Amino acid sequence: MIRVGPAGWSYPDWAGYVYPSRRKKGFHEATYLAEFFDTIEINTSFYNPIRPDHAAQWIERVAGNPRFIFAAKLWQRFTHNTIPANVGGAAGSTIATPTAEDERTVRAGFDVLRAAGKLGAVLLQFPFSFHRSPETVAHLTALLNRFADYPLVVEVRHASWQTAETLALLAKCNAGFCNIDQPIIGRSLQPSTETTSPVGYVRLHGRRYDTWFTDDAAVPSHERYNYLYSTEELAPWAKRIHKVAERSRDVFVITNNHYQGKGVVNALQLISILKGSKVKVPEPLRQQFPELESIADAPPAEPSLFPLKRSD
Repeated sequence: MIRVGPAGWSYPDWAGYVYPSRRKKGFHEATYLAEFFDTIEINTSFYNPIRPDHAAQWIERVAGNPRFIFAAKLWQRFTHNTIPANVGGAAGSTIATPTAEDERTVRAGFDVLRAAGKLGAVLLQFPFSFHRSPETVAHLTALLNRFADYPLVVEVRHASWQTAETLALLAKCNAGFCNIDQPIIGRSLQPSTETTSPVGYVRLHGRRYDTWFTDDAAVPSHERYNYLYSTEELAPWAKRIHKVAERSRDVFVITNNHYQGKGVVNALQLISILKGSKVKVPEPLRQQFPELESIADAPPAEPSLFPLKRSD
């Protein structure tokens, strides 16, 4: 089964774009998105472990869609803060070593989702600076063994990992390979259709070449993901997704170009392309992005007297 959805749901800039500007009592973003998507990649778990009570609440929030399954990122303490400075970390950086307690905390949230049958994938996301070397291979292997009981997927962004040896390691550990779209700068990982486990995975980050690696403090962090794919750019990825699906039991397609809901737009367009049919579209998004009109399954119930204007 192919599930397409956005990365995360809690963005202030989504108000009036993805979500209504005025929300009804009891409104929750995950419940709202589950009307349109069969998955969301939990983004907050990258910054802090999921609290078990939050996981239980999220399960309830998406109960209206029985097909819905979450994907979730592994805490960055395991993927970013443990890289030796000489093989991927910044020189002089403080290196934290995850403890047994860190692992227990991470597992507590994941296990609530898994027990409910709502954890489809755990993504180990590594930075571009994580290059393939004997040390990083050992680090990755240790992580794959440490969390082997989860449906793991590995995202690497540097081309040094685009090798048969990497694929063999992931297959041996029953971990999936994350096929990504990103700005191709230097030795960036190229688009691919790899599968190394029953879980196929695709992530689209956008193509903001001018901000992808910027260290200009004057450039807001969201500009890295301020990119809207055209349907012509999405078409080759739809073909790649079908190829991944041919060799996978479950496929997760995540759009990470989140600024002002652009990833939600592209996720809806991908679903329409993959299914060859029109789709349900959030009304605020429909007003902001007229290009969605051609794939929306029904006209607005009540046309707005004051249409919102898109500002890029």
